[in-house]
Amino acid sequence: MTTKEQLIEAIKGKAIAGTISCGASFAIAGDLSVDPLEVGHALDDMDVEIIKCQMGLFGYKPEKKVVKPAESVSEEMKKEIAAHLKEGKLTCADAWAIAKKLKVSKMDVSAACETMGIKITSCQLGAFDNKQKV
Repeated sequence: MTTKEQLIEAIKGKAIAGTISCGASFAIAGDLSVDPLEVGHALDDMDVEIIKCQMGLFGYKPEKKVVKPAESVSEEMKKEIAAHLKEGKLTCADAWAIAKKLKVSKMDVSAACETMGIKITSCQLGAFDNKQKV
């Protein structure tokens, strides 16, 4: 069982100047076998900012977000996205699952959503749900 102290030490080991990337946050969750949301809550408690969202949606400078609309979206991608929509939105976890199923990058799914005018919600680290500054 992971202790809060282990989580804090892992974050301190990967955080740089009060920031940590989404990828590093997920690596911590995997290494310690904890839910990513638990990492997100610890980040909030430690006032560490999440940067470089793996979906390209937040935490980049100077633009904040780097994802661009896809030039085209395959019918297979449209179908998968449509099948996972909840109130017209796609959760981050579902976007990741679609990327894995279709063997494409997470950014490809995000770009498809940009083209389709679909918002990705519910960051798995809890960004935007807590006091997390992104």
